[in-house]
Amino acid sequence: MYLYYQLCINLIVKIGMKIKNVLFILVIASSLTACSGGGGMPKFGDDEFAVVSVGASDASLQTTYPATIKGIQDVEVRPKVSGFITKVYVHEGQTVSAGQVLFTIDSETYRAAVRQAQAGVNTARAQLNTARLTYENNKKLFAKNVIGQYELSTALNSYATSRANVAQAQASLASARETLSWCQVKSPSNGVVGSLPFKEGALVSSSNAQPLTTVSNISTMEVFFSMSEGEILNLTKTAGSVSAAISSLPTVKLQLADGTVYNHPGKVVKMSGVIDATTGSVSLIAHFANPEKLLKSGGAGQIVIPTDNNHAIKVAQEACSEVQDKIFVYKLGTDNKVKYTEITVNPQNDGKTYIVTSGLSVGDRIVTKGITKLSDGMKIKPITEAQYDKKIDDAAKLAAKQSTAKGFVDAMKSK
Repeated sequence: MYLYYQLCINLIVKIGMKIKNVLFILVIASSLTACSGGGGMPKFGDDEFAVVSVGASDASLQTTYPATIKGIQDVEVRPKVSGFITKVYVHEGQTVSAGQVLFTIDSETYRAAVRQAQAGVNTARAQLNTARLTYENNKKLFAKNVIGQYELSTALNSYATSRANVAQAQASLASARETLSWCQVKSPSNGVVGSLPFKEGALVSSSNAQPLTTVSNISTMEVFFSMSEGEILNLTKTAGSVSAAISSLPTVKLQLADGTVYNHPGKVVKMSGVIDATTGSVSLIAHFANPEKLLKSGGAGQIVIPTDNNHAIKVAQEACSEVQDKIFVYKLGTDNKVKYTEITVNPQNDGKTYIVTSGLSVGDRIVTKGITKLSDGMKIKPITEAQYDKKIDDAAKLAAKQSTAKGFVDAMKSK
């Protein structure tokens, strides 16, 4: 009998706790409903938008141009004589100095030509000696009236001809020796050896389309890039002359093929005087020091030219809308009505702001946040960006609280 009474008491306690939990849940739910005004996000003023006044500020941009890198002196090495290569003294990428022997070409034929020319000189000298003796003897005979003027003049002419023959033979010998020297192909300048397409045993000649190699002086690199005709005209008009325009260009940077920036600055030193009719551009050359030999002739990169504007009008990109490659902002009038206004911007930007070139003036007011809710001619209540951010933050916090409370209620109901 005791056990029967104990079971009844426990059952009554459990039923009481269940009723208490249900009543608690109902109280919490009714409280949340009262706080939220019937559920959902709290409603702020729908006509309140963040507005700022446009001002001038400093802006730094950079313009990039595709570029080609070349040594300050790239010289193609070609043979002056025909023959088989007997020796290659250098390897690709080797640093050489002016006058250093790079190749030798079979020289036996040219040595024979030198010997033949030397023999010609010896023969001419012997003939000269004979002609001189004849002339001197005829002078003595003429003084004694043994011979006449004709014989003396003939001897003098033979002597002069012999002297000319000696000079001609000596010139032929010098030419043969110079041709022989061409069998040693030497570096025309200081630099770095390029590719070596011809190996020992290859037959080469001056008519070969491909050079033996290229020697590049890469102590200083020339970087070629192009600017549009319009850009050049603007620079020239602003500076007053082409030379002044080149001098006015700032120090430039070189972005390498791997995306890194070369650690030595460059300077634009030359500008072409001819506009490319095909591209409508003008070629420019910048010089870069290359002490570490990092830059190679034939490489590619991008020239980076910085541009500073001390009176730029900058607007946040989130305050702009883009429609068919056109950019618009909502400008606020004195009557607090917004006007959908087109602006033009510099094509170069930092990904966060635009630099306005037309469409806005210093002192204009524009809507910076919540522009997707606006329409042209709509009247709004301007507030600061801080006030707008606080509204959004408060709404987010309240939404988070409601979400937490709802989860708690659902959990209690499931018990």
